Amino acid sequence: MKNLVILISGRGSNMEAIVRACAQEAWPARVAAVIANRPDAAGLAFAASHGIATAVVDHRQYPDRAAFDSALAQVIDGFTPDLVVLAGFMRVLTEGFVQRYSGRMLNIHPSLLPSFPGLKTHEKAIDAGCRVHGATVHFVTPTLDHGPIVMQSVVPVRTGDDAAALAARVLKTEHVIYPRAVRWFVEGRLALDGERVTLTPPEAQWLFPDEADVQENTQASAQTHAGEGA
Repeated sequence: MKNLVILISGRGSNMEAIVRACAQEAWPARVAAVIANRPDAAGLAFAASHGIATAVVDHRQYPDRAAFDSALAQVIDGFTPDLVVLAGFMRVLTEGFVQRYSGRMLNIHPSLLPSFPGLKTHEKAIDAGCRVHGATVHFVTPTLDHGPIVMQSVVPVRTGDDAAALAARVLKTEHVIYPRAVRWFVEGRLALDGERVTLTPPEAQWLFPDEADVQENTQASAQTHAGEGA
């Protein structure tokens, strides 16, 4: 039975998806703790309501990033984690912290990495004229939003999308791919080979939109262009 420790900063909707999947699918794991860097993080109440230990390490109480990371690591290690899961944890981590959990810390980023690391990914995708966008689960390395890719999801960028609409579409897929990637880890199916992740036995490490979604987007685009030409 593996211990999962999940780090959040806010609502933690990906944390909720992982907690539910772990219980419903009877993983060989348990969510040992949910830790937030903000005392007002809404996800703490969800975790507590599911009998999961919670803790707060408020980054504002520490003089610098290194001091915060040291305190956070002490709390994490108190739950003897096999895997640390970043689920909307809005802190840039020091290299020492990342190395401490090397090969056993996952993150999800709302873009098709290596495109659009950092913030405002949905705005960047729209501004760049991308036809597709998505999310990436990856092992964490010292380089921000970089690391061996475990799984990706792809969604269409629809005509008329704004950042909020695109973000909502991407988030739905995050709730599918993140629990799946975490389950692969706890089942011992993931292995790191340099910058690549191998999955044994192999299965699709991507999630594409279904055909109906693609057709809907194509038809909407065609109708818009027809109206523009009228």
